[in-house]
Amino acid sequence: MKIKVNEDACIGCGACMAICDEVFEMNDEGLSVAKTNEVTDEEIKEQVKDAAESCPTSAIEI
Repeated sequence: MKIKVNEDACIGCGACMAICDEVFEMNDEGLSVAKTNEVTDEEIKEQVKDAAESCPTSAIEI
């Protein structure tokens, strides 16, 4: 699964990081970034999907 955070859409609410801190973190501007572009672990994939669905601005692309 490939992951990308659209920084133009991100508002920095932190929901993705709260759901899946293995993949998401906040940058110096307070916006979410993906620590990795690709995930292969099935459990982490499910967390990434949950994070994407929870994003209020749909900034996470998978």
